Amino acid sequence: MIDELKVFTGNAHPDLAHGICEYLGIPLGRAEVFEFSNENIFVRLLEHIRERDVFVVQSICSPVNKSLMELLIMLDTVKRASAGRVTAVVPYYAYSRTDKKDQPRVPITARLVADLLTVAGANRVLTVDLHAGQIQGFFHIPVDELTALYLLSGYFRDKALDDLVVVATDIGISKRARDMAAKLNAPLAIIEKRRVGNAERVDTLNVIGDVKGKCALTVDDEIDTAGSLTGAVEALLEQGAKEVYSCCTHAVLSGSAVERIAESPVKEVVVTDTVPVTGRKKLDKITVLSMAPLLGEAIRRIHTGQSMGAMFETE
Repeated sequence: MIDELKVFTGNAHPDLAHGICEYLGIPLGRAEVFEFSNENIFVRLLEHIRERDVFVVQSICSPVNKSLMELLIMLDTVKRASAGRVTAVVPYYAYSRTDKKDQPRVPITARLVADLLTVAGANRVLTVDLHAGQIQGFFHIPVDELTALYLLSGYFRDKALDDLVVVATDIGISKRARDMAAKLNAPLAIIEKRRVGNAERVDTLNVIGDVKGKCALTVDDEIDTAGSLTGAVEALLEQGAKEVYSCCTHAVLSGSAVERIAESPVKEVVVTDTVPVTGRKKLDKITVLSMAPLLGEAIRRIHTGQSMGAMFETE
């Protein structure tokens, strides 16, 4: 049945798509995806896919709006080429922070993106660590959400850090951090923080929990400008932590994030490759773990109709 499976990708993160296909033992589907001089995006598939099970791999990462339009146009192309089933593989789901009306007269953009993916032709969605779990409910099609928790916890389990305490970077991420703490058999602390309006600035307020003399590991779903991360590191060191490590799923690293991490006393930042970590983002203290095997196995199970939950039952 694997020969009926086709994987295509746009320009957002082709390395991840190649890794997925390497895991599956199949070639990456051939397609032209480019932008005309007038900034209109053009897509053409270079092989037939009639009645095939097609997966379109595209993180909605920088440049975000171009990546999103590429994904939508690719989904429409695949649908109009008579694919049997179309799955949008979106390792990083942008606009996920705008998941509710927390101010007057603002959009719920995460819902809008869900509607766009569905209208464009997706029959199902495969993604990784959504910022808010309720985003799954924005879709009227099946959504499979993978997590990098097992990958990240395995890395730090192998490091065997002494006197470890896992730290949630804010209350909203505390459940994920608690799961990480359970896997590492470590206590949990939480950083209470306040975001200042719509500005990309966070005031770190307080550390809840005992971190004095311990090795702290901060947990978050993504690192964007690294303001929360560096503020958390400073707060933990002020409270007596002997050293601080950090991990997250999505290394967005926008704005001055790379410079902030380079100047921060954080020992190591461990991320996954749901978003490409290339060029100036490749700092010595940033370690990148590949999600390709996990995504590849999920695609194989979707294609063959096997359980997704069984992937993690041995963990």
